Parts: sequence; C-alpha cells; structure tokens
Amino acid sequence: MIIETDEKACAKLNISLDVTERRDDGYHNMVMVMQSVSLADDVHIVLNDTGKVFAKTNFRFIPTDERNLAVKAALRFFKAVGDTEHGASITVVKHIPVGSGMGGGSSDAAAVLRAMNRMFDAPFTTEELADMGADVGSDVPFCVMGGTALAKGRGEILTPLRPLPECTFVICKPRFSVSTPELFKQLDRVPNKHHPDTAGILYALEAGDLYSVCRRMFNVFETVEDRRMRPVGEIKSILLDKGAIGAIMTGTGSAVFGVFDDREKAESTVEGLKKEFGFCCTAHAV
Repeated sequence: MIIETDEKACAKLNISLDVTERRDDGYHNMVMVMQSVSLADDVHIVLNDTGKVFAKTNFRFIPTDERNLAVKAALRFFKAVGDTEHGASITVVKHIPVGSGMGGGSSDAAAVLRAMNRMFDAPFTTEELADMGADVGSDVPFCVMGGTALAKGRGEILTPLRPLPECTFVICKPRFSVSTPELFKQLDRVPNKHHPDTAGILYALEAGDLYSVCRRMFNVFETVEDRRMRPVGEIKSILLDKGAIGAIMTGTGSAVFGVFDDREKAESTVEGLKKEFGFCCTAHAV
C-alpha cells in the first residue's frame, strides 16, 4: 500500500452545454461536450490511522470537512474498499479559480479517487471510479476520465470522443463568480429557444475540423439575462478580436475561454486580459 502520493486535478471546459429538461429529482438533464485541460490543482494525499478525513487548501474560505468534494470522495472510496481503519489528510493547492465553471472542486475529488485507487493497488477500474464519482458530484465522473467526451444525464453518462485538434486555450475569469442554482432557476423560468448544434460538433470532432467545432460552440447559460454577465460578452469580444476562432463561457461561468490556432497570438492576448479582468492563462487539451 502507498502511504502518500500526488495527483494533478485538471480543469474542464465546456465546448458546448445544453440543458434539455428539469428532472423529478430536482436535477437537470444536460448534453455537453467537455474537454480536460492542462490548468490544474495539485493534490497531495497522506494516509493515516486516525479513521478521519480532512482537507486543507491555500484558500481559507474553502471548507475542510465533508462539504469539500475531495473529502467526500475520500470517504466514498474508503466505503467502497471496505477500509474502516484508515483516514486521510488531503492538501490541495488551488490553481483553478473557484466559482469559474471549470470544475475545480469536482476535479479535486476525481484526483482523490484516482490517487487512492493507486494507493490501494488499483482495486477499481476507471469506469468504477467514475461511478463512485457520480455519488460525489455531477462533474466528477468526467473529471475522473478526462480527455474529450460527450456527457449526458447529470453529466455521468459519458461517451469518449476523438480528441480535439491541436489548439491553445486562453482562459479568462472576471472578478465575480456565478451562483449555479440561481442560473438554473432563471433558465427554468424562461424557456430557452436556443440550443447548441451538438450533432454538428460531434461530426466536426470526428472529422478533426477545429474550425467547424469552434463555429458551433454554444452555452445555453449565456442566454440568461443577468447584468453580471456583461463581462462575459466583453471578454468573448476581446478574444475574438485578438484572433480566437471561437469563444464561449464554460459551465455556469464566470470563466470564458477562446480557442486559438496560433500559440503566439494566444500568449500575447493573456497579459492584457489579466490586467483588465484578473485571472487569465493559456492551457492545452489533455
């Protein structure tokens, strides 16, 4: 058994996001094309014999108990493996902005599941870990698997896709976060008439056509009327003006990303956006 280990927790981006209906259990059925990227948190896990699990991060406002998805994931793994003796200390160094729509908490949880599986000599397959992840959070199954995938249901029904053609992402998060439950409520109140061309994106991915993918990128949450969303439109316009071949908000926001086929253009775009909006970086698909 491995006593301590490190794992990367990669951020996710939504190439498209569609909400099809509200479910009886209060969740919503989604159809999303998702991509994991190189922007990542650093997760370190140490097993102990206390029987307790706790987390610490470089942000004081993040909970350290079961409200933290990384802690919840560790507890779920211990239950699955039938271990009642061990506990774990989890240290997360956050690089993925909190409240950005990039699945930082979900990715941390997924990293814990992958790492603990390795620490216990891999008793579970990736698919089994993803199933565990569905008990922790809707985005966790995708974050366990990574890559490029079509996600349905709450996000737990995954179909791996041909990788996105080579490109550079410029990711920018304005200085505010968005309440995910509130955005869903607003979407429920006003029926959405606009939906992404998911079938077209899947066809373009299979053909390896980056430009056709980018032309079809769409997130239904961008249709929600909210004054706080104005910077989202501003960032998208700047990214496109600077040479992005497509730009879209990821998840429920507030981060926005642009897709560049020219790495130098992408890197030169970052500094200006960082000064104006706060967080900005480049990343690539993983």
